[in-house]
Amino acid sequence: MSEWSRRDMMKASALGVGAVVAPSFAARLSTGGDDLIRVGVIGCGGRGTGAAWNALEADPSVRVVALADLFIDRLESSFSNLHNEWGDRVSVPPTHRFSGFNAYEKLLELKNIDYVVLATPPHFRPIHFDAAVNAGKHVFMEKPVAVDPTGIRRVIKAGRAASEQGLSVVAGTQRRHESSYLELMDRIASGEIGEVVSASCAWNQGGLWVHDREPHESDMEWQCRNWLYFCWLSGDHICEQHIHNLDVVNWAMGGHPLKAVGMGGRQVRTDAKYGNIFDHFAIEYEYAGGRRATSMCRQIDGCQTRVDERITGTRGQSVSWPAFAQITGDKPWKFRDDHPNPYIVEHADLIASIRGDGPHLNEAQRVAESTLTAIMGRMSAYTGKEVTWDMALASGLDLSPDSYAFGSLKTDPVPTPGRTPLT
Repeated sequence: MSEWSRRDMMKASALGVGAVVAPSFAARLSTGGDDLIRVGVIGCGGRGTGAAWNALEADPSVRVVALADLFIDRLESSFSNLHNEWGDRVSVPPTHRFSGFNAYEKLLELKNIDYVVLATPPHFRPIHFDAAVNAGKHVFMEKPVAVDPTGIRRVIKAGRAASEQGLSVVAGTQRRHESSYLELMDRIASGEIGEVVSASCAWNQGGLWVHDREPHESDMEWQCRNWLYFCWLSGDHICEQHIHNLDVVNWAMGGHPLKAVGMGGRQVRTDAKYGNIFDHFAIEYEYAGGRRATSMCRQIDGCQTRVDERITGTRGQSVSWPAFAQITGDKPWKFRDDHPNPYIVEHADLIASIRGDGPHLNEAQRVAESTLTAIMGRMSAYTGKEVTWDMALASGLDLSPDSYAFGSLKTDPVPTPGRTPLT
């Protein structure tokens, strides 16, 4: 093992992992005669293609060798984009390109894959993560990692199984691999803003893409292509996007919240093409010691934009957003160091973990808790009720469809606070 720098040790602490690498964690690679890292991608949309691209940037030994997606057109587009840029480093013959609902199973049967990228719509993450661990693969999985408590419990269980097998798991909450955030959280943990007493966070922006329904598309196909706007697929934007901010607040608070009470609604995106999700949320979370965090997120055009996290202590306050962090108060500070692309760094960190060149990483439990933080906020806003952590974790809520097949698919109506039941 090479000697680690202070930044490496700080990163290990921030990720909640041990700083000692056991020999059993080192280099569980699929081949014995070369140093290549072979990657399979499950979910070939924009984020899956982007994650594969980042993995190729992270290490010259990475090769993309298999692709899987529900839709063949999306798979072929991803392959063309990657192969046109990276050439032979993206070597995916037709026999290693899989489509359909069982595409992930076919990809995971391949022996020459070291780690898989899981980047389908979030609903499928627990299914795919569980299967990847059972297949003995290291995993990079995008956030969020579930859309309901049933999925969260499955991810936590699979994460424990990954630890038992010595598998490495990194999640797409890239702020945990971002130099500005790592330095900031190190300073907060060292007491530079005093005792943390409260926080606020926001992801307020305009609208995103929408996939208009084509005449030939069944309910299932349209919803899967327009997945952002259906809660069973995305978890709503409080999960799909705002999880980044909530993860940072949990990080600063030293754990997950104990309860949540919130509100939200569907003020502007009311057309049927926007499915059944809200366009704004406001949640108050309560953490241990009575500390509170205010969370808000919005996707409405023409409104004030704000994406940040603010942590208040007894002797100062921090504010952060991508590539920026500063502290005001008794010990003022502003981040001015190098800032490598965290989307690349997270893959470099995963590869180092696989090889045994750095701390062994398994982020499944932590990202599951951050995802459940978002889910419990959504549950409160949808119903108008207070939701505790234990209540959310034990909830029988399962948004899965009756079957996975192209055809008709009835979805839940838009929630109505005070009328939608808490389950």
